[in-house]
Amino acid sequence: MTQPEILAAVRANMGELADTMGIEVTHVDGSELRADMPVAGNRQPYGLLHGGANAVLAETAGSILAAILAPDGRPPVGIELSCTHHRSAREGAVHAVCVPVSVGRTLATLAISITDDDGRLCCTGRLTCLYRDPASR
Repeated sequence: MTQPEILAAVRANMGELADTMGIEVTHVDGSELRADMPVAGNRQPYGLLHGGANAVLAETAGSILAAILAPDGRPPVGIELSCTHHRSAREGAVHAVCVPVSVGRTLATLAISITDDDGRLCCTGRLTCLYRDPASR
């Protein structure tokens, strides 16, 4: 598949939560995935971007890249997500850059950096996924 075809396939299969949150994948290849999410509609009661929204963006970006890197098309299942919130965003959008840390036959670990429109680091995340046997339930 060409890069535009991969990006189109990813965008067509984002899932309900990613759609609800307004997440848009803007770039994907074997070494990096980039995605954006609006702050509006994802704020907590104090007007700040909800920390859980950062977690959704991180897990979405990490899961998609883990699926692209999956050995033999094995589906990835998130088994651990950690997020450190460094600063908040009040408006605009946040931007995730996800890169693989380690990808093996059974586990993949991905690092996700989330910045605001000014390029300031808002959150760092780490997602570990287990590659499941497609035959198991």
